[in-house]
Amino acid sequence: MLLPLEVRPLEFGWFLPTSGDTTCYGDRSAFVQPSAALFDRVVLAAEAAGFEYFLVPVATTCWEAWISSAMAVAKTKRIKALVAARPGYVSPVQLAKMAATFDQLSGGRLSLNLIAGQSEAETRSEGIMLAKEDRYALMEEDVSIMKALWTTRGPVDFEGRFHTLKGARISPQPLQQPYPRFYLGGGSMEAWELSAKHSDIHLFWGDTPERIAENMIAIRGMAGRYGRAETIGFGMRLQILCRETEAEAWGAAHELVRDVTEAQTRFIRTHYAGSAANQRVQQLAREHGDLIGPHLWTGVTRVRPGAGIVVVGNPGQCADTLQQFIDLGCSSFCLSGYLHDEEATRFARWVRPLLAERNAGRMLDD
Repeated sequence: MLLPLEVRPLEFGWFLPTSGDTTCYGDRSAFVQPSAALFDRVVLAAEAAGFEYFLVPVATTCWEAWISSAMAVAKTKRIKALVAARPGYVSPVQLAKMAATFDQLSGGRLSLNLIAGQSEAETRSEGIMLAKEDRYALMEEDVSIMKALWTTRGPVDFEGRFHTLKGARISPQPLQQPYPRFYLGGGSMEAWELSAKHSDIHLFWGDTPERIAENMIAIRGMAGRYGRAETIGFGMRLQILCRETEAEAWGAAHELVRDVTEAQTRFIRTHYAGSAANQRVQQLAREHGDLIGPHLWTGVTRVRPGAGIVVVGNPGQCADTLQQFIDLGCSSFCLSGYLHDEEATRFARWVRPLLAERNAGRMLDD
């Protein structure tokens, strides 16, 4: 039986910074180079902190996601990998085989993050010449094919705009049945439509609670056309800076953007201008300034693409902010912070217990 959004189990994921880590985006000396040692520190800290999964990013500056994820999972015992599935980079048959193999060898510790790409320049530089709406159409075919390969007895035929298959089959099948979970974070209508049809969790980037509530209603309505209005779940992709005192938290926040240059900010605002989700983040920064809520800070949007809204405060303030979104019906939270191994430990020590107390019986480790 499906549970209503407001009483579903709560899950928390963390972020694996495969392009490196920092405590100050404007100071190169604060940069921590990507390395096996960094990845190990972060993923082991995330597992020890009780996070259910770790998100692995994809971008030109990031190390390759599938290999990084496989190496990280091999060092852990419980935590899952949330790995990108991108249209056009790997054939859907091969991607289905990769995912099923990963799922089997990891003991069912895989989820898939559907990503069409934030930057048109970046996708073109890597040989993907399709426009964004076409990449989403290709991704829909990819996911449909993967699900068919994982659930159909015997060979699979498929005739679509981008793919034609005659008698396709794969081995092994996924360990998780019927297949691993799908996540998607995106702000365009194409992203919402794909989530409505295929995603287990649609992850929103930081926004006002009022806008998140409106978006949830809209996507559930779209999912209803596929009989999934009660199936799809929602979550938030946020960053967090929690310290023992509010003053310490704001000090860490301001240090994060110390000496950030206009050139850095201009690059973020132009290079990722085609992404609807990035457009919304930048709009929030323009309209609200540094704060879209008492403890929802836009400062990192000056220097980081993607999910740049940060929860800043002491443990109670951070828990209060996350609880707002829980009360709206969000059940999944994909978080990140600086430095990533240290922030994961702070969240586990200070914030998670408060959320567990307020949401009795809903934490997955209860």
